[in-house]
Amino acid sequence: MPTTTPSIVLSDLSFSWPDGSGVIDHLSTAFGRGRTGLVGANGAGKSTLVRLVTGDLVPTGGRLTTTGEVDLLPQRLRSRADDTVADLLGVGPRLLALRAILAGDATERQFELLADDWDVESRAAAALADVGLGHLDGGTSTGTGTVLDRPVSTLSGGQAVLVAIAGVRLRGRPIAVFDEPSNDLDRRSRGLLLDVVDRWRGTLVVISHDRELLEHVDEIAELRDGSMTVFGGTWSAYEQQLAVLQAAAERDVRAAEQVFKAERRQRIEAETTIARRAKAGAQAGESMPKIMANQLRGQAEATAGSLRKAHASSEQEARVAVDTAERRLRRDDTIVVDLPDPAVPASRRLAELTVRGRTVVVQGAERLAVVGDNGSGKTTLLEQLVGAPDARPHPLPDTHAVALTGRVAHLGQKKDSLDDGLTVLENVRRAARDVPPREVRNRLARFLIRGDVVDRLAGTLSGGERFRVALAGLLLGDPPPELLVLDEPTNDLDMASTDHLLQALRGYRGALVIVSHDEAFLERLGLDARVVVG
Repeated sequence: MPTTTPSIVLSDLSFSWPDGSGVIDHLSTAFGRGRTGLVGANGAGKSTLVRLVTGDLVPTGGRLTTTGEVDLLPQRLRSRADDTVADLLGVGPRLLALRAILAGDATERQFELLADDWDVESRAAAALADVGLGHLDGGTSTGTGTVLDRPVSTLSGGQAVLVAIAGVRLRGRPIAVFDEPSNDLDRRSRGLLLDVVDRWRGTLVVISHDRELLEHVDEIAELRDGSMTVFGGTWSAYEQQLAVLQAAAERDVRAAEQVFKAERRQRIEAETTIARRAKAGAQAGESMPKIMANQLRGQAEATAGSLRKAHASSEQEARVAVDTAERRLRRDDTIVVDLPDPAVPASRRLAELTVRGRTVVVQGAERLAVVGDNGSGKTTLLEQLVGAPDARPHPLPDTHAVALTGRVAHLGQKKDSLDDGLTVLENVRRAARDVPPREVRNRLARFLIRGDVVDRLAGTLSGGERFRVALAGLLLGDPPPELLVLDEPTNDLDMASTDHLLQALRGYRGALVIVSHDEAFLERLGLDARVVVG
């Protein structure tokens, strides 16, 4: 369990983007030593908070302190075309220096790069074995070299994530942050990740929407509406505590509404009494001297004014109490995913996928899942299917895919169809040049991308926001796609957004080919067939 000594302290922390749009406003909280699950809806600011903790962003207000260096497993791994496994581990320069020294190039520069880390190669190999990757070969075109020389480009998305996790462990910094670490991982790899989390020593903050992973943390920290609440225990304990709090909030709302209704009723009754008294006083004043009648009228008006003020004040206080109680209720906005209707005939053949000589035909509104272990070539098969310009030959014999329609929409695993240097609006209009900007904004609003976010650079978006923007761009195409190809679509999505995506896909009347390691999602989707790669 976490100790009482905090490792990360946020004091009145604020952050706004250069365009003035705020993300975090006067946030004060702390993360203790141990394993914390950081949760919140897409766009709540989790990834921005992580970039502040790691020093990638600078707060616009307040203070952030840590008790040691912070390491990060980012939501989107970035690598250069020639990066190797050693580079992704973070030991590339040291490994090259060691090999140069052993080969006779014992210069001062090489010793500086090595930094006395003489066992760097064996430690790196052990770190890979610890996350289940000790079986990988060198993967180079010449067949020489070790797994550390293997190009990152030859790894699957899940394998690359495991290598990056091994790198964080290898560097051994006192504080680590994992941003959506279970993305792209198959069942075996997920088990290895859970084992890594269980054995973690030091401070670990895990950002995730993965219920299973969140059962392996010590506490849940929820970022919501710019503030943070910490719940002791795992995700299931958090849900139980939240249910209790919501039940209490609902009771408070009902009680406050009853008080408000009673106060409003009393005000109306008081107004009726005042009106009756005024009428009676006016009638009585007709038989009195004018001076006395005016004096009595003044006293009555003063009394009525005081009575009105008292009842109005009580009613206003009751209204404020209702508003305060309602703010504790969770009534979150959800995305509205309305996929276009391509009206595909049931007999229309749309795609063929062949694995080891066995061909499966997709036709009409069929839903097909491509499944298999990390590294088996699922993404490669999808790239062939959509005719990606950099699609490689499949490593398995007699394995390939082809689309039989030109109306194909593809959302890749990395959601990298967005240009980080363009705004959200500019990105979507690239795919929908004939759609007026106002219609684009209306469409984005249905995906909860609205206001200032539409004019932000795509590079500032969270993973869930990137997915929604990319999907919105696909859906604005005209004519609508007959074949929808999705690679790990639930990556980075919060639970509510995943549910709405599921409902949309179930109602889609075109063909769907999907890669996903989320078995619960596939089961709920309702598949017509599976293609096993491997």
